[in-house]
Amino acid sequence: MKLSEIISILSAKTYTDPFDLDISIEFCRASDLLSEVLINSKDHTILLTGLINTHVIRTAEILDIKAIVFVRGKKPSKEMIELASNTGVILLGTDYKLYKCCGLLYSHGLCD
Repeated sequence: MKLSEIISILSAKTYTDPFDLDISIEFCRASDLLSEVLINSKDHTILLTGLINTHVIRTAEILDIKAIVFVRGKKPSKEMIELASNTGVILLGTDYKLYKCCGLLYSHGLCD
């Protein structure tokens, strides 16, 4: 699935520019526990989380996760946006809850 499709499905807002809307995403990880994310990573993954700190971006960087979606209307700080831009991580945000995001993406064929 293309990143542009995920943005549309989740009615997501973008926080980092510029970025490639044609990035291919094959898997989704959804967690508010970074230790869980670190256990089992796959390529071409997007991370959905309610955590809002720089540790999330560092975790994405370590695992080569290309995009993070912050759920429940949470917004990254300027520091987080700058760090993400410098590390090549795309930041998105949605008002949907984590559970709904997972259901929407699963119903469109994206699963882990």
